[in-house]
Amino acid sequence: MGLFDSFDYDVEKALHLAVRYLGYRPRSEKEVRDYLQKKQYDEKNIFKVIGQLKHYGYINDETFARLFVENRIRYNPKSRFALEYELKQKGISSHIRDTLLTDYNDNHMARKALGFKRRQWQHHDLETQKKKAMNYLRYRGFGYEVCMAAWEDFLAEPDVTAPQNWNKE
Repeated sequence: MGLFDSFDYDVEKALHLAVRYLGYRPRSEKEVRDYLQKKQYDEKNIFKVIGQLKHYGYINDETFARLFVENRIRYNPKSRFALEYELKQKGISSHIRDTLLTDYNDNHMARKALGFKRRQWQHHDLETQKKKAMNYLRYRGFGYEVCMAAWEDFLAEPDVTAPQNWNKE
């Protein structure tokens, strides 16, 4: 039995749309459902399409959430609170969120986030760097204590990208 067997035209069309939508990047069930609702498909057809997508492994909220968290950790660190909020907005269940974020460490993520900005801010004076660091971290949902701890670590860490360190033997 093929992917599109025994479907009426509307369901087949919705399924094609959903598969194309999923082709750009992984998505949660809620994102696909919202997309199809926006395209004005009725709930009965959306239910059928979601069922087929799950059956063939195109939608799996647990896998999606794991990939989403890994991506955030690697490229755009945020606080646990902010990450949990993003996952909730994408329709990920509290059980999956709690499981994935059990070992999430705000202090480590805040330090990592500041590490990405060291080079960009190196030409600013210390006061401006601190202001930028605090705003940057607060925008990503980190609390004041975490921001201050990350700032202290940022100051204590040597800048390995600075020219004077390049030729050390």
